[in-house]
Amino acid sequence: MRKPLYGLIAEFAAPEQLVYAAGEAHSEGYRKMDAYSPLPIEELHHVMHIPDTKLPRFVLAAGLLGSIGGFGLLYWITVINYPHNVGGRPLNSWPQYIPITFETTVLLAGLTTLVTMIALCGLPMPYHPVFNVPRFRLASRDRFFLCIEAEDPRFDLQRTRQFLESLHPHEVTEVEI
Repeated sequence: MRKPLYGLIAEFAAPEQLVYAAGEAHSEGYRKMDAYSPLPIEELHHVMHIPDTKLPRFVLAAGLLGSIGGFGLLYWITVINYPHNVGGRPLNSWPQYIPITFETTVLLAGLTTLVTMIALCGLPMPYHPVFNVPRFRLASRDRFFLCIEAEDPRFDLQRTRQFLESLHPHEVTEVEI
């Protein structure tokens, strides 16, 4: 019995070929695809039309929450819970709150960045179907791969294979789940 199909993966020798193939795939209407490269390729993000991440919004919200929380905690401690007059200063002496407010801002923003990045990247992911392709081990060395997933509405095994082969890859392989 045949295993379910995850998609088709095409192997390329140069980053320019991968960028061209990803652009052509997007032009053909494929949207559920992913590219694998041993090095970062700036143009790839643009030709695949990957939407911007929501990470900056989460980090900004957490930073603001951290600064408000840090300042509020110090205000509550020094003005409401334990008012203590030191050297005739007012109870709400805000300049002394600045270091703690800054530290809570950085702490909450940093932790939010870590947790949100892990969540948005879908980690931990100890297994992915592309690992079933024997030549995929070259993706971390010197080869570039474009995988079109079977979940894509335009995916048809024969037409997609013909399309990928028209891009002159080294090899087109079926990826089984």
